[in-house]
Amino acid sequence: MSNYIEYKNTLAFHPGYYIEEIVDESGLTQADFAKRLGTTPKNLSLLIRGKQRLSVDIAMKLSRMLGTTVQYWLNLQDAYDVALAQIASEKELEQEKSILKTLGYDYFRDNFGLPDLPRQLAEQVEQVRSFLGVASLTVLTKRDMAVSFRSSTGEMSEAGVARANAMVQIAINNAIATEAPKFDKRKFEEAIEFALTQTTNHSDFYPLIKERFLEAGVILVILPNLPGSKTNGATKKIGESVMMMVNDRRLYADSFWFTLLHEAGHVIYGDYGISFDDDDGDAERKADEYAENKLIDPQLYHSFVRASGGQFTASSIVAFASSIDRDPGIVLGRLENDGYLRHGNGMQSLRCRYHVSVA
Repeated sequence: MSNYIEYKNTLAFHPGYYIEEIVDESGLTQADFAKRLGTTPKNLSLLIRGKQRLSVDIAMKLSRMLGTTVQYWLNLQDAYDVALAQIASEKELEQEKSILKTLGYDYFRDNFGLPDLPRQLAEQVEQVRSFLGVASLTVLTKRDMAVSFRSSTGEMSEAGVARANAMVQIAINNAIATEAPKFDKRKFEEAIEFALTQTTNHSDFYPLIKERFLEAGVILVILPNLPGSKTNGATKKIGESVMMMVNDRRLYADSFWFTLLHEAGHVIYGDYGISFDDDDGDAERKADEYAENKLIDPQLYHSFVRASGGQFTASSIVAFASSIDRDPGIVLGRLENDGYLRHGNGMQSLRCRYHVSVA
């Protein structure tokens, strides 16, 4: 490390820079100067090379030896520290700009009302930083920043981690701003049963299930999808309540309800974290099974499959869905997922896409 740093238009001098000049002008060796100063040659060498901060003790000794004030030397150190911090901040801003380009400012502007700031990248960084409530966008690149990243996501790119963390941070901020009672597992199980009665309520289900979940201490947050996040949902303890987030990229009946019940399963099992595409850990498989069995009773489903003899029609799917009080799209999606029907089977009219105001 040098006893001065130059970065762009900033030049910062360590107190050791000035001490070195004084030693040179004194005609003494560093060892002799150190002895007169009352310190070791090693300490003086570290100080001169900028590898050690100037202590109050050395500042006091320099003031006595050279007839200066203690504050003069401490001010030199403070000025150097401030300059270092400014340089570090400028370097970090460059990293933040790169991260924001990955996230996309449009997502925050279009969905959350941030101001339009075309080509003003530094100002955009400041806006997103403030909106997310973080000191730097660089924190978003750290795995497990706010929720657990399960082992199956080990190969995620830094950009993917940043996008996922951004969504989770928005959901957490939403949850923190929401008054919620203590999480009650029994009430939440009852709320899930109520939610399952709403699969055919295509326009008004969201506020209804959100309210029932909240009564059980679970804050449901549906967010606009951040492209590239590969995030299905997340759960996290917030004080004595629970935040449960899903995104809106899969608002067809089958995929939306499966994702919702999958995250609910994580809450029921006390497994908090974030869910991604293609997760294959034990916790994910357990949550998948919970969602499958809650959406369609396994015994009734297998009886329907056997009775159909492998021949499924739109009318038979609608009839079975009606008998179990589920949206037909949920049954269709399950049959496709299990390989009984191929995708593009001509029955896509059974699949309803929800329109939910989520931002």
